[in-house]
Amino acid sequence: MNTPNRRQALGAGLAVAGVAGLSACGGGEVGAADAGEPVKGGTLRVGVTGGNSADTVDAHIPVNNGDVCRAVNLYNALYGWDDDSQVVPLLAESIKANSDSTVWTCTLKEGVKFSDGKPITSEDVVFTFERINDPDDPKTAAANFSMLEKVVAKDDRTVEFRLNEPNGLFKDAVAEYTAAIVPVGYDPKNPVCSGPFKLKSFTAAQSTVLVPNEHYFGNTYLDEVEILNFNDDDALINALLSTQVDAIAGIPLALVEVIDADERMSILNSKTGMWLPFTMRVDKKPFDDVKVRQAFRLVVDREQMIEQVLSGYGTLGNDMFGPLSENYPKFPQRKQDLDKAKKLLAEAGYPDGLDVELVTAPIQSGAVEAAQVFAQQAADAGIRVKIRKVDATTFFGDGYLQWDFAQDFWYTRDFMPQVISCSLSESPFNETHWDEPKFNKVFDKARAIPEPEKRRDLEHELQKMLYDEGGYIVWGFANQVDAFQKYVGGLVPNSTGRPLSGWRFDRVWIGEV
Repeated sequence: MNTPNRRQALGAGLAVAGVAGLSACGGGEVGAADAGEPVKGGTLRVGVTGGNSADTVDAHIPVNNGDVCRAVNLYNALYGWDDDSQVVPLLAESIKANSDSTVWTCTLKEGVKFSDGKPITSEDVVFTFERINDPDDPKTAAANFSMLEKVVAKDDRTVEFRLNEPNGLFKDAVAEYTAAIVPVGYDPKNPVCSGPFKLKSFTAAQSTVLVPNEHYFGNTYLDEVEILNFNDDDALINALLSTQVDAIAGIPLALVEVIDADERMSILNSKTGMWLPFTMRVDKKPFDDVKVRQAFRLVVDREQMIEQVLSGYGTLGNDMFGPLSENYPKFPQRKQDLDKAKKLLAEAGYPDGLDVELVTAPIQSGAVEAAQVFAQQAADAGIRVKIRKVDATTFFGDGYLQWDFAQDFWYTRDFMPQVISCSLSESPFNETHWDEPKFNKVFDKARAIPEPEKRRDLEHELQKMLYDEGGYIVWGFANQVDAFQKYVGGLVPNSTGRPLSGWRFDRVWIGEV
């Protein structure tokens, strides 16, 4: 059997061989150049995996890593998230709520422009949110704005968001990269951009070339960014070691020490709230029985998952997302309990265990390895897991969000915004098909309260329902670990879970090579 440990050992051996080969050719003697102080010019070549024929540059429907990378660099929302996952202004100067959080007034920064040189005005903001909330074609962020009744341009720089119910989370919602501002008449086939870069060329599943947006209100250093897609981790690592690329997003964690030993390389290790859950559809057998869901959570040895899947680069999960949230709960840590899992399965009508198919794909570093480790752990409780490994294109194709038992990956989000994304009937990615009336009622109450401390008890009530009965197995939170050549500057730890400093290439420069 190809256990994760053996797979890691084989991969490490391959990487070591690659490093040795490069050194023998003189590659290792290429100076470990320091990036030094910020300098203008140069091209940043970035390697990613997970691209497919459905790749997009549309601001409002990013799915995979490459899509998000393009979205963050081509577009800006009114607000965004900094390296500590705090909400900060981008295109907006301010946003303020009225006394009951039913009207939010946003003022744009003075002088901000699109990549074609036209001013970004309140009319563009109105158009953007009408596009996101298009009833015939709702975009990814639409679930965040289900209560948005009307957007009104008060003057060129002032926009009024009128809601049909209180929403204390509205500032967080407009900070999502999926709520980026686009111009009136926006055409994703020929995008006019609001971010630090604009599009030069794009070929789905292959490559993207970005160049600076000369009208951007902020600073950029690079002449060009090339985003190159690779089929698997081996190809990605080899591209870095052979200097085909300057930086790669997400490395096999078993290879961190190997890559770090190369004097030309730097490792970027960011503690995050990123999670790689197992997803159980609560409306499909056998997972429509809460006892089965509870049993599956109890077969997981979480410490072993952290060590074998993440090589220790992560923190323990407790079947609850949003670990960086102010109101993250302190529930009893769930641990492996095979006897209790067997008992629950017997009570659910499976005294001899059961057979399930687990759909996995290389959608994020560690995903396939996590599936393999889970299958081994579950076998001890009589759960016979058949792993169905598909490619990323198939995974994110027609079956996505319909798999009975599968996986996914999520970047860092606070608890409440994460619920909007995945745990309501109207959520764009409700992969567990969770739809509990009591949960929805409590959530509506909590969402109306802007102050986290005032909604703490309601959040804990929601979290307890998901902890006891939900369809996620949240076994851990992965550090985001990337690698880059030492001559690349400006990459810093970032807690969002988005690779390479949150994909913020406006801060990156190329030093002396």
